[in-house]
Amino acid sequence: MIFFKKTLIVLFVFASFYGQQINAQEIQLSASDNLQQTLDNSQDGDVITLAAGQYLGNFIISKQITLRGTGIKGDVAIIDSQNKGHGIWLKNSHITIENLTIINWGDDLTEQNSGIYSHDKIANKKVPHLTIKNNILIGDGFGIWLNQADKATVSHNRIQGNLALRSADRGNGIQIANVTNSHIFHNEVSETRDGVYVISSQNNMIEQNTMHHLRYGIHYMYSYDNTVKNNIAYSTRAGYALMSSRRLTITGNKTTDSEDYGFLLNFITQSTFSNNHIKNVWTKPENKVLGRDGKGLFVYNSGYNTLTGNIIDSAEIGIHLTAGSENIKIYGNSFINNPTQVKYVSNKKQEWSKDGKGNYWSNYLGWDMDNNGIGDIIFEPNDGIDKLVWQYPEMKMIMDSPAILILRWVQRQFPVLKPPGIKDSHPLMLPHFIHADKNEKPLSLVSNKTPTRLKEESL
Repeated sequence: MIFFKKTLIVLFVFASFYGQQINAQEIQLSASDNLQQTLDNSQDGDVITLAAGQYLGNFIISKQITLRGTGIKGDVAIIDSQNKGHGIWLKNSHITIENLTIINWGDDLTEQNSGIYSHDKIANKKVPHLTIKNNILIGDGFGIWLNQADKATVSHNRIQGNLALRSADRGNGIQIANVTNSHIFHNEVSETRDGVYVISSQNNMIEQNTMHHLRYGIHYMYSYDNTVKNNIAYSTRAGYALMSSRRLTITGNKTTDSEDYGFLLNFITQSTFSNNHIKNVWTKPENKVLGRDGKGLFVYNSGYNTLTGNIIDSAEIGIHLTAGSENIKIYGNSFINNPTQVKYVSNKKQEWSKDGKGNYWSNYLGWDMDNNGIGDIIFEPNDGIDKLVWQYPEMKMIMDSPAILILRWVQRQFPVLKPPGIKDSHPLMLPHFIHADKNEKPLSLVSNKTPTRLKEESL
């Protein structure tokens, strides 16, 4: 009897699911048709295809359907929200939005105005299986807003904000909050506030996105067990701003032409940063104030992390550690052409090598007599003079004076006078990417040309 009841339940679920599929329709609409009425009258499983044209309004989807453009080149279906509200509001699960151009949604950030918007749970559970792909979104508010979603896919979308607005007045390109087990990939985001903003979300993969002309490329808050992989950020204030999160895997990402930070780590713990490439982090001359320098890696109040295999090239400060950033493993990295390689504000010693492998320093003046690829003398990037300059920046005016040169010489001759700091006992003689497989190209940043329509203002 129990077996019979279970069988009936399985048959009922099976019949219900396939009954919906059998009744599902493919509906073709033109711009003269009533799109919202069609959405309201649709059934789960329906596919609604929009012909080229302009569809005016703010549309709500409450069924498990697919809404799409034809996907034919030059056949553009445009959702125009006429500068108010959300472009498309998703109020169900298993919804697919694809091949659409969505423009002119509202700019009220308090109301979370978005091109594509999904916010609330369904039956007190997260909303599963939302798919948003191959869309173009151009507007003032948030591009794509997902809250309380699970197993979502956001891919191959192009999202563009409005440079005429102040950065703080723009929405983020892709915002995910309370989202789990989702995949964000192959999107391009520009001219919004942040490219991808993640808060209170777990077990997500963010990879192969391109983000430029923004405040932050990827911005993390209060999130755990996420992976950020093989993304590109350029022309930002910070390529990657990672805050109050743990157990992140950050690997293979690239950032160039940031003004303040390549990577900003603020209260990040138990995370791994590997094989990332940071290049050209310089504060613009017009924004230069005392203490504001471009930092390749800024590590603030972040411990129990591992940094290995990264390239930090041409930043005003290669890496800046402060506010208790200890118990951190730093080895196998390459610090190249940074005027200040390390700024370390602490009274505790740190060893930056592991198992006989340190880091490459382009200003290392040691030698390698046994030709094993490891320098024969230790490298200490900072001395007491550096710490005095950090404490009293006015000292920069006399850095080349005889008195300062004598002080540095005395410290070298009498190591007991050196303050605690960073020591690399096994500095590498060559950048680590030189040792890559012969068939593998060295890491390099793509050549990102700024489109003529983009401006460098108001970021």
